Amino acid sequence: MDRNPSPPTPSREDEDTEVAGGDCIGSTVYSKHWLFGVLSGLIQIVTPENTKSNSDDEEQVMELDEEMENEICKVWDMSMDQDVALFLQEFNAPDIFMGVLAKSKCPRLREICVGILGNMACFQEICVSLSNDKNLGLLLTCLSQTEVASVWVERTREYPAIYDSICFIMSSSTNVDLLVKVGEVVDKLFDLDEKLMLEWIRNGAAPPLDQPKEDSEEQPVFKIVPCVLEAAKQVRSENPEGLDVYMHILQLLTTVDDGIQAIVQCPDTWKDTWNLLFDLVCHEFCQSDDPPIILQEQKTVLASVFSVLSAMYASQAEQEYLKVEKVDLPLIDSLIRVLENVEHCQKKPENSTESNTEETQKSDLTQEDFHLKILKDISCEFLSNILQALTKETVAQGLKEGQLSKQKCSCAFQNLLPFYNPVVEDFIKILHEVDKAFADDLEESFPSLKDAAY
Repeated sequence: MDRNPSPPTPSREDEDTEVAGGDCIGSTVYSKHWLFGVLSGLIQIVTPENTKSNSDDEEQVMELDEEMENEICKVWDMSMDQDVALFLQEFNAPDIFMGVLAKSKCPRLREICVGILGNMACFQEICVSLSNDKNLGLLLTCLSQTEVASVWVERTREYPAIYDSICFIMSSSTNVDLLVKVGEVVDKLFDLDEKLMLEWIRNGAAPPLDQPKEDSEEQPVFKIVPCVLEAAKQVRSENPEGLDVYMHILQLLTTVDDGIQAIVQCPDTWKDTWNLLFDLVCHEFCQSDDPPIILQEQKTVLASVFSVLSAMYASQAEQEYLKVEKVDLPLIDSLIRVLENVEHCQKKPENSTESNTEETQKSDLTQEDFHLKILKDISCEFLSNILQALTKETVAQGLKEGQLSKQKCSCAFQNLLPFYNPVVEDFIKILHEVDKAFADDLEESFPSLKDAAY
């Protein structure tokens, strides 16, 4: 990234004019008149008349005029001052910068505008205001553009106030649209930069060492997992897509050990997370009276939820307080129902006239198929973990209550074999001890398992 020029130094004549005319921005010596001139130049750049000339070649990359670059870079540096940032916000400058991001074909100009918005967002009042603007979509827009995404990630890392502002919104806002937007930003940030995600996970571990005790009592220490959970609860009933976003954030957190520890190390956090996710899969998503096709709408959120639950379930052996009772059979029931519905959704019409060429087979792997496969893989791994932990008492209960019927066990085996063969063999041995006739009958459909019980 090019080094940016310093802000303009006013001449003696300019200073006299500014003082006399009240031209200074806040307590600074920066000129309102000069800044308005630069913003007017930006508006000219993105007006329809000036963008129309490039409509014949939408991929054409524009070069930024050297004089304009120097001027707008001065604004970039100036925007680190709170008085300037507030002044820009007051006069709707973010709308101008977002217009540049939407219309300009000049990567350098877009980079500078992202930098200015980034500086402005470092002040909590402005950050909350920008986030509340439903027409702005600031962070997500910036992060979705390849040439400026790394710039924004770096600036987010440089300013801890952004973390506090985002956590404050997630933990306290009741504005569902805002929460969804903020969730999309966090999801994108974590997806783009694991280092940033790790920093945010560790931010809430303890107050800064140089922070006085009296300050630490007044200022809340935000922890990422409780904030994400609170936002997820707010959007749950009103915005399914928003819930999907927050479940994916939790899934991203479990891809690193620090993230798993952030969930399981505190009993209250672990309990809140488990209760929310368990309730979703056992009482809301993919229920027995739902049509199988509903899985197409729920496949991504279910994949995230099962992934997080699986990581939490595997952590039970490490901490005694993580032990949960009477959850194995409901989870098995939900997982097998999902696997049954995956099979239903993957079936191709029998009367399909498509040729079975290699090219057709490649095109058949649609985005939907891809997400269904991910859901199936996650569900199978989670199911295998639960089956390994079952006791004879739980198996007997499952046979009695129907969660381990022949149909459901057959579905489980069809999906688990051959990759989880040892797990299935151990489960068959337990079945033989609990109900030999049932186990023998089940083995008739899976001859390769007949020797497993002996």
